[in-house]
Amino acid sequence: MLPITDLQKIGIGVTGFGMFFLFFGVLLFFDKGLLAIGNILFISGLALVIGLERTFRFFFQKHKLRGSTCFLGGIMVVLIGWPLVGMIIETYGFVLLFSGFFPVVVNFLRRVPVIGNILNLPVISQIVSRVAGEPSNSMV
Repeated sequence: MLPITDLQKIGIGVTGFGMFFLFFGVLLFFDKGLLAIGNILFISGLALVIGLERTFRFFFQKHKLRGSTCFLGGIMVVLIGWPLVGMIIETYGFVLLFSGFFPVVVNFLRRVPVIGNILNLPVISQIVSRVAGEPSNSMV
């Protein structure tokens, strides 16, 4: 098991609160205050978990520049006061930034007992495989 420092434990909590505030802000019809708090907590929690230097390296890689621009620009649009437009831009940037992690997450979720059974149902399995970027097993 990997050792986790106290700062990383705090970062996990802050990231969790950020995700909660983002979810709650969307649930309450894109409340700009909750979305702004959620965005700030999510970014600061991510920085606490992986460190400032790694966070900057992650966001400012050449091949992730468009995703970073959309993600951070969407946060700025939410902070300015246009929550719906900002969340659309931010979601697009999030997908561009974290699309490399989708296959790992899908493979992990397929091993979780109840969720794995649901993800292996015929129709859902095809959709999840397409999202994860796996090649289809269909024969022509």
